[in-house]
Amino acid sequence: MITPPHHTTAAPVLSDSFGRVINNLRISVTDRCNFRCRYCMPEEGMVWMEKSELLSFEEITRVTRLFAELGVTRIRLTGGEPLMRKDLHLLVEKLSPLPGIRDIAMTTNGFFLAEQARLLYKAGLRRINVSLDSLDPVKFNLMTRRDYYGKVWEGLHAVEALGIRPIKLNAVLIRGVNDDEIGAFAYLARTKPYIIRFIEFMPIGLGDGWTNEKVMTSKEILETIEHETGKKLVPVERRGDQPADRFTFEDGLGEIGFISSVSEPFCDQCNRVRITSDGKLRTCLFSLGETDLKQLVRGGATDGEIKLAIKDAVWKKEPGHLINQPSFTRPERTMSQIGG
Repeated sequence: MITPPHHTTAAPVLSDSFGRVINNLRISVTDRCNFRCRYCMPEEGMVWMEKSELLSFEEITRVTRLFAELGVTRIRLTGGEPLMRKDLHLLVEKLSPLPGIRDIAMTTNGFFLAEQARLLYKAGLRRINVSLDSLDPVKFNLMTRRDYYGKVWEGLHAVEALGIRPIKLNAVLIRGVNDDEIGAFAYLARTKPYIIRFIEFMPIGLGDGWTNEKVMTSKEILETIEHETGKKLVPVERRGDQPADRFTFEDGLGEIGFISSVSEPFCDQCNRVRITSDGKLRTCLFSLGETDLKQLVRGGATDGEIKLAIKDAVWKKEPGHLINQPSFTRPERTMSQIGG
């Protein structure tokens, strides 16, 4: 029988009742976004949180320090669109020197990168993922409901010029919408310093029209890439400490990643938890319950009390999501409200 981690005296390790070690924390800094991606949120009717509801940079730093003391080593800043949070580089400056934090990354839609990339890099950000679901401007506008294709590429060029590596492009493929661009994405991976990561379409947005039939599985995408490029994909890392299964082309030119959340769930090796922008700890993207860390922080709780709440929540982390099972229930929050 596994003993809850706060009953042990071993070196700091944050783990759940299934023996999974949690060392990766995703922090949403805002629920706001200037895009309206079809798989994430409705086009109209989003109600944003008041600034006072969001964790301050100081509060985020305190909570992150406590997670680091419990064994978390990797941080990812998300949103909404994280760069809509004013002066985000100041938060990165606060997080970078925290003992135990070895890696700070960010997922962004890329719109503000051209203006902010240099400040973020100077502050300590070293890895950037940009969401880019189409390489066709018209289709990009259809998927994001915004005419911002050129701005995203300005941002990518700015990041590339700074020498930030790796630069990962996240693409959600939807059958019948953008699944005809697989070959174009593969070509990009082979000709530019971008790692293309295909993420299976998940049921997480209000009005997203998700059905299993619209999911392009990783297996289908891999087969299409090999057919269109005439090159085999060779596994580099499978079921590792990140959600993507990584492949390179047989000639060594280009890397492709697959996040197969629907067809091949990796829940049994999940090493992540997330904090929403209003300070709720969620142990799974599809959690139906949350732990209110903001209430503890603002209510005068000690570091020890907050750590205990974190350990208790993580210990109860779900065995996995239930997509494709009869008992699956969508979370009440959209992806932008949870944190991408």
